This record gives sequence, structure tokens and C-alpha cells, in this order.
Amino acid sequence: MRSRRETRLFCVTLFREAWLLVALLLALFRAGECGWRFVMVEAVKGLFFILSALFPIIDPLGGSPIFLSMTREYSPEVRKELSWRIAMNSFFLLAGSYFIGTYILRFFGISIPVVQVGGGLIVVSNGWSLLTRGNYGQKEVAQNVPPQDPYRDAFYPLTLPLTVGPGSISVALTLGANAPYHHGLHLWNILTAFIGCVLLAGSIYLCYSFADRLGRVLGTTGMTVILQLTSFLLVCIGVQILWNGASALLATLPAVAR
Repeated sequence: MRSRRETRLFCVTLFREAWLLVALLLALFRAGECGWRFVMVEAVKGLFFILSALFPIIDPLGGSPIFLSMTREYSPEVRKELSWRIAMNSFFLLAGSYFIGTYILRFFGISIPVVQVGGGLIVVSNGWSLLTRGNYGQKEVAQNVPPQDPYRDAFYPLTLPLTVGPGSISVALTLGANAPYHHGLHLWNILTAFIGCVLLAGSIYLCYSFADRLGRVLGTTGMTVILQLTSFLLVCIGVQILWNGASALLATLPAVAR
């Protein structure tokens, strides 16, 4: 299990990666060349654009009550290990969607609206199951059931779709497909996207690993209220994602009919 020392080491590594980008950009700025200044400005804008586009959709703060509800039977040490695995899975999902997601979809002939329809259905299903699961802290009766691997749900459903869902994937796909690859920015786009994914994964780890403290502060009643509201919002988000994809597909019907 991950100790406090390993948690601090992760945070130090996270901020070191971010500071590396800042230091490189400052060095380019001090070089005094207009071309490098342009690259620096574009890289900083790209980093903030990625964070501002993906962080509100991923919303690790809002997802921490759901994570805590689905892992309420586990010890804090197991929960921290799960948080680490979810953060790593989220990083690879976001980075893969940004860099190679469009090529994979193109290879299989899948469009983004189809991903939104399928992902929206999964999000609605998970949100509905959370709504009907019962109050937070309620013990489920299970007799003669062997203990399950606590990490088997680390990828599905805790990472996909509850943390990095179809909305986040579609936005990452769009950002990667529309990233500017001119004026010598190709390397800087890769670096800024990588740093952005690292920062997003770090925020997921921090919010999920300290979710138990939030549960202690709010108590059982407060967590039940937040969980029910968040689950209802999750269903609404899934319906919205489903409708976005369905409306885009329906808009293509007149063109197909011609």
C-alpha cells in the first residue's frame, strides 16, 4: 500500500514536471527571440486551454463522493491504492485519446457521435445504479460470498466512465484533432498535452485519496444527500452526452438520404 512518503513523492514529481515546463518556457523567453516568444505563449495558452476544457468535465471534486460510496467497504490504504490506479488509468486514457484517439476511431470507422451515444448509455446506467443503491453507509447483506479483489473495478467503472467518461474522451479527441502543428509547435504541443494530462491525473489522485476525510466532515447524512444529487446529475450528464451524439447523427440523415 502507498505510504505518506510515497504520496509526497508523487506530489513532488507532479510539481517538478509542471515546473520543468515553466522553466523551459522562461529560458526561451529570456533568449529574446520573437519566434521562441511566440512558441512560449502558444504553449502556455495550450496548457491552460487543455486544463480549462477537461478539468470541469472530469470534476474530481464532484466525483469523490461517488468514489467514496463505491469503496466504502475498503480500508483507507486500499482506497489510496485505488486512487493511484485510477489516476494512472485516467492519464493513459486522456493521453491516448489526445494523441492517437482520432486514428483509432478512424481505423475502426467510428465517429465521435457514436462514441457519445454509447458512452452516454453507460453513464446513465451507472448513475441509475448509484441512485438505487441506497443510502451512504448502508451495509449490504451478503452471505457466503467470497471476498472480491478490491482492484478489479479500478478501470471499469471507477476510471471509465465515472472519472474519465465519454465527455472527457470526446473533448480530448477534439483537442488532439485540432491541435496546431505548424510554426514549429509540434514538440511543444506534445509537451504541453503531456503536462496537462499529468496535472489532471494528479488532481484525481489527490481528490480521491482524501475522499474519506470529506466523508468524516460531512457525516452519513451529508454524504447521502451529496451522493444522491451527484448520482442524479450523473444521469443527466449521461442523457446530455447521449443527446449530443444522437442529434449529431440525426443531422446527417438528410445528407445520407440524398
